Amino acid sequence: MKARGTFTVSNFKPTQLAPVPAISTAMPVGVSTMEKTYSGGIVGRSATIFTAAFDQASGVGSYVAMESFEGTIAGRTGTFNFLHSASTKGSDRSNEFIAIVEGSGTGGFSGISGAGQMTVDADGAHHLEFDFQIVG
Repeated sequence: MKARGTFTVSNFKPTQLAPVPAISTAMPVGVSTMEKTYSGGIVGRSATIFTAAFDQASGVGSYVAMESFEGTIAGRTGTFNFLHSASTKGSDRSNEFIAIVEGSGTGGFSGISGAGQMTVDADGAHHLEFDFQIVG
């Protein structure tokens, strides 16, 4: 099954968490938390732990995130986790990876697995698409 939704970030908070031991590189590593709200074919909310190595001045960097979703997709309601990562050189996305964490689904998402992709429109609107299966 496929589902596509639009999301907005409602809360993005940098944390004080830092890698140990501290190793200085050309890009600092930071950890943040964020909340997202989804609409369209994916309806619900999520809580995300977001780790990035990013240079604010050039807009170059990469991120890895673990997201916990709660909501409704294709008439099913429940929760599951998914992870995603991507890189940017300022105005692009590359090396993108999205995967649903198998075994993390509850309720209508029990037995969920799959992958996805994220797109960003020229106006900044963010979209998430899942290609998923539910076994069981």
